[in-house]
Amino acid sequence: MTDADGAETAAGPVSGAEAPMDAGSAAAPAPKPKRKRAAKAKPKAPSAEKPAAAEPVAAVKTAPAAKPPVEAPPALNEVIMAQTAESLAALSANLTQAMTRANQVLSTAFIDQAKDPANWQPDPLGMQMALNEVWSHLAQQPETLRDAHAQLWQRYAEIWQKHAAYMLTGNQPDEGPVRDKRFKDPEWRSNPAFSLLRESYLATSQFITDLVEKAEGVEDATKRKAVFYIKQAVDAASPSNFLLTNPAALRALFETGGESLLKGVENLAEDLKRGEGMLAISQTDLDAFKVGENVATTPGKIVFRNRVFELIQYNPTTEKVHEVPLLIFPPWINKFYILDLQPKNSMIRWLLDQGHTVFVVSWVNPGEDMAEVGFEDYMREGIYDAVEAVTKAANVDRMNTVGYCVGGTLLSATLAHMAKKGDKRIQSATFFASQADFKYAGDLLVFSDNEGIKFLEGEMDQHGGVLSAQTMANTFNALRSNDLVWNYVVDNYYIGKQPPPFDLLFWNADQTRMPKALHLFYLRKFYRDNALTEGKMTLLGEKLSLKDVTIPIFMQSSKEDHIAPAKSVYRSALSFGGPVEYIIAGSGHIAGVINHPSANKYQYWTNPNLKGALEDWQAFATEHPGSWWPHWDKWLTRISGDDVDARRPGDGELQPLCDAPGEYVKVRSE
Repeated sequence: MTDADGAETAAGPVSGAEAPMDAGSAAAPAPKPKRKRAAKAKPKAPSAEKPAAAEPVAAVKTAPAAKPPVEAPPALNEVIMAQTAESLAALSANLTQAMTRANQVLSTAFIDQAKDPANWQPDPLGMQMALNEVWSHLAQQPETLRDAHAQLWQRYAEIWQKHAAYMLTGNQPDEGPVRDKRFKDPEWRSNPAFSLLRESYLATSQFITDLVEKAEGVEDATKRKAVFYIKQAVDAASPSNFLLTNPAALRALFETGGESLLKGVENLAEDLKRGEGMLAISQTDLDAFKVGENVATTPGKIVFRNRVFELIQYNPTTEKVHEVPLLIFPPWINKFYILDLQPKNSMIRWLLDQGHTVFVVSWVNPGEDMAEVGFEDYMREGIYDAVEAVTKAANVDRMNTVGYCVGGTLLSATLAHMAKKGDKRIQSATFFASQADFKYAGDLLVFSDNEGIKFLEGEMDQHGGVLSAQTMANTFNALRSNDLVWNYVVDNYYIGKQPPPFDLLFWNADQTRMPKALHLFYLRKFYRDNALTEGKMTLLGEKLSLKDVTIPIFMQSSKEDHIAPAKSVYRSALSFGGPVEYIIAGSGHIAGVINHPSANKYQYWTNPNLKGALEDWQAFATEHPGSWWPHWDKWLTRISGDDVDARRPGDGELQPLCDAPGEYVKVRSE
């Protein structure tokens, strides 16, 4: 449902298992050899005042210099011992000032939060009910409790024995590479006290989460909710999240004489002010990027606009293009430019270089006046109007389409409607991390039961009939709290760092609002009821069935996607009535999709036999290194017709309205 998880910044990890889209990767490769680049305008003759620059001399290739080893931070005890009377006095004064300021900041935030009645509900999502049910079932499993506690105490004994030996001999045990980034500071291993604290916490947290999983006789939805909230509590309790038990934060505190904490409190004040009392965590420098200037820069034109979307037609980069154009429907939860962050990782630029005529829908960021705009409106004014606009702009009667995440869900339902009506203008559909069947949907199922939907409905009523972008951001942050919440609590508020500029996290923070009618329909009919694939959905006067969709389908999933899990996307692939190619890419919901071939990262798996369960498909799947984009392009090329002269915006019936990326994408949710 979201598209905001998939990177690792210089400040720390983002979105769990997903890796960065490699902000420093090489530039995009040249187009396929078979296509000539579009002719460029001849340069003007140099003026008399300014002579032409000389031709550059080709650089001599040399072996890259070896990276210097990363210098380990000083040991915490050495930093503390180095304190003088003057530095301790300054530390004491700054701590007093920081505590006074923090009290002011938090008191103001508490007053601001109290203004919103939605914050008065102690348990709006029914967390306690789910936990009570799990505990009551565990109370009836004495053997489970006995064995779990025995294993925990055995683990405690092993930890104590290891650390006793360490204290006696001074030999630090080799634990292999650091995998949990919360404990990446060397002090978590080299200092016996911090090491003991870390291992005890990890053992206890594993005990608690495993115990909830072992509860028998609990409905899947209830257990899923209990597991989710227990994990939230366990993650929050990590010793890395507290100033006095985080060695990196303590080191910064002593080294700066308390100024790090003073800066952190001011960072906290700014984030609370931006969130109007709620914590709106800064994950990047929001002033470092501007849409259309250093992100979303691929040249093109807006050729159509209605109240729901603007249609971008991009300038070609080849002299010849495929006859059949490509129309992309991104999710409306985020802005489309995840597909066009920077030239070096832009999917849109890459597709242009492969000879595709690319159209992209840029959804509106709706205001209160669109509260009653629903799913059928997005079908009619979104998919149908975009298809009609492309036929006019490109002078064609057929096109290939792409649906990303919730944009793919909308596309699936509309394809089923088109099949009922005999509309054949869409000749193929590709789905990125998109679900049509929601039986095994990801972590967002936790928020999609009756309690969760009722809570979100109240939130939307409080905000004039739209779901605020900050509510969505908070929800997605909670799905990966270690990476998207606690990582920044430590860096921003304890250590006083300013988050560095990073294009992906800028996009992640640029979320849109959602109309109440649209979002409630989506949650109820898809997440809660799974109505589309169970034959219980009627839209625009037709009862829909995906079995009626017989056009070629390409479905991409990602191995570590927690929003649209591979198992859920696989079930969706089985729902269609025609030929389907299904693949699994490495990484997660974002990095699994946006993986430029030049980055040489990850891998993907293919298997033409779409039968049985996902595990059966995986058992005979073939692994391929690198990006899956070239594999998809071959699939697209086979069904995209002969080559024709490149189409430019304005060549067809629709005349350009303004330059890409347009106006809708620039509307931010404040």
